[in-house]
Amino acid sequence: MEIEIKGIHKSFAGTPALLPTDLKLRQGEFTTLLGPSGCGKTTLLRMIAGLEQPDGGEIYSAGKCIYSASKRTDVPAHKRQFGMVFQDFALWPHMTVFENVAFGLKAAKQYSGLKEKVTEALAMVRLQGMEDRYPHQLSGGQQQRVAFARAVAIRPALVLFDEPLSALDAVLREEMRVEMMSLVKDMGLTALYVTHDQIEAMSMSDEIVVMRKGEVLQRGTPESIYKAPSHPFVASFIGKSNWLEPERAMVRPEQVKWSRTSDDDRSYAATVRHVSYVGERYEIRLQVDGLDEWTVYSSKRATVQERVELYVSPESICWMQGADISSAVQQQPNLEPLALG
Repeated sequence: MEIEIKGIHKSFAGTPALLPTDLKLRQGEFTTLLGPSGCGKTTLLRMIAGLEQPDGGEIYSAGKCIYSASKRTDVPAHKRQFGMVFQDFALWPHMTVFENVAFGLKAAKQYSGLKEKVTEALAMVRLQGMEDRYPHQLSGGQQQRVAFARAVAIRPALVLFDEPLSALDAVLREEMRVEMMSLVKDMGLTALYVTHDQIEAMSMSDEIVVMRKGEVLQRGTPESIYKAPSHPFVASFIGKSNWLEPERAMVRPEQVKWSRTSDDDRSYAATVRHVSYVGERYEIRLQVDGLDEWTVYSSKRATVQERVELYVSPESICWMQGADISSAVQQQPNLEPLALG
């Protein structure tokens, strides 16, 4: 089920929460809205769900218009056939697991085969035998599974996730991240996921939409977002970035070398400021002469205050879109322009 958003926008008390936005969610794909608090990602999700009315624009589900300001169309949330998983699970405490999962089916007036549909949804999330328990009798992970079962029991055209793992501890969050992604894929669902956690976005998504201040800055696969960020904010928000030219040219930590491997390599003198052991490697913070601090990785421990030489291959440098590359090279001969494809 393809979902298409055209020019959707929203303001609250005259303050823009979401600038006019176009977005297409392809059938069977897992799309993540990623950005800091207040960037408009939850507002966009709630407008797609029908929980918030846009100020303008259009939303289509499988080619059918479900919202249009100009056409005066606004299909109610319970008729959009979308499932939703909330941050706080939103389970009814006085209802059993079975009753919670059945709630969405009853709200959509899907009474036919209700028991079979609930049983099937619970089996998908491995909660057979817990039908008669109440939410307070379940662990956080089990409550999250109930919320997911409730969302998918209605056979939704789209499942919307509003930071569903943020209430869980780190270990359980990682476990549920893998489980939730597997369930979405195994069931062939189309999903839209909201988070401020870059690890969640990078590990779960087919496509990431990076947002800031109500605007979409970049969208693409996790690999393209990380390897070729087109905006300084995206470069800094996704992973770690070492700036060779502020907001214009950067290199990722794993691309910085401790020895020269080519005559074309550029060298940078630096002083070690901090060393952290993170298991499989050392993460080292350095003050690079004439530049800001960098983060680099090493298999060996460095000594604080040690003077070192770092090397960067020209092809590993990432240029921001719109950067005046020729000017940057003139200002810093140590840089070399790349062919931007």
